[in-house]
Amino acid sequence: MKAVLYEKPLEFSVKEVENPEIKDQQVLIEVKACGVCKTDVHIHHGEFISGFPLVPGHEFVGEVVKVGAAVKDFKPGDRVAADNTVLCGHCYYCRRNQPLFCENFYSLGCNGSGGFAEYVVVNHDKVFPIGDLSYDEAVMIEPTACAVHGIDVIDVKPGDDILMFGAGPTGIVLAQLLKHAGAANLVVVASDKTKLDLIKKLAADNVIVMDRSDYSKHETEIKSLFPKGFDIIVDATGAKEVIEHCPQFAKYGAKIVIYGVAEENDRISISPYEIFRKELKIIGSFAQTHCFDRAIKFIQNGIVKVKDIVTNRYSISEFDKAISQVETGKGHIKVIIDMQNE
Repeated sequence: MKAVLYEKPLEFSVKEVENPEIKDQQVLIEVKACGVCKTDVHIHHGEFISGFPLVPGHEFVGEVVKVGAAVKDFKPGDRVAADNTVLCGHCYYCRRNQPLFCENFYSLGCNGSGGFAEYVVVNHDKVFPIGDLSYDEAVMIEPTACAVHGIDVIDVKPGDDILMFGAGPTGIVLAQLLKHAGAANLVVVASDKTKLDLIKKLAADNVIVMDRSDYSKHETEIKSLFPKGFDIIVDATGAKEVIEHCPQFAKYGAKIVIYGVAEENDRISISPYEIFRKELKIIGSFAQTHCFDRAIKFIQNGIVKVKDIVTNRYSISEFDKAISQVETGKGHIKVIIDMQNE
């Protein structure tokens, strides 16, 4: 089969590799589409939880072509998405019912073979039918699952005023869930007007254009709208400069949420006295486990709208263009590898 294969960070090729074999409890999926996200850029550079050699791609959807002898719930021809997380079940955190922190965390497309390939093997308990969702819509199930986990840890209270920086694909999904969870006012700040226009249509009460060369402009506008600040401030950019200036918008007792993926070596400067005096809560939201069922329902029921998010598609042979497009962050909302376009 054709696949993207990294031998080590930054060094990949699109080549023929052996077709994978399934075990009794597994399903073989023919990949129809796989999303490319900023996490893939971090993996490209050897960050996140990457392991090499690697076939990346964790946002994959497709069609079942073969099932193992013990699989009863799926059959060839089923259209499915797959939760890419594989948990050991026996480590310290799994035994505490905290599977996201599994000490042997195995993630298809991150440290195990993923979906930038013609075929991928998935344990049958991690496979979910997608009904009549298009593959473009279904590609957004995994990002939506991450946003569902984000909602779990953020714990929005009805009437909260929320400020979010960033309007990427997962941010667009998270904004819709924040509003659905009870945000009274949702303000989104980002530098891309196209993304802001979409997020305004779908969820945000106010959008503000960020001038990355002069933060004072959006800072002034935010504070003029909400001089008392916000109950929740979400960083969905992963940019340390943005994270550092989040506390100034916090009400007393507010939550600051690190949702975007920052560089591993990044460090920020923040006032411990401000955290102490205002009783701020710093919260992280990392990936997801066991959120796919809710993510699918949110999309199928129209609570999370994803039809306008996919804007750019490449064939697997054009993976270099796709990863470059996502890394530059310009001229797209969501990039996918379309396995039906080769």
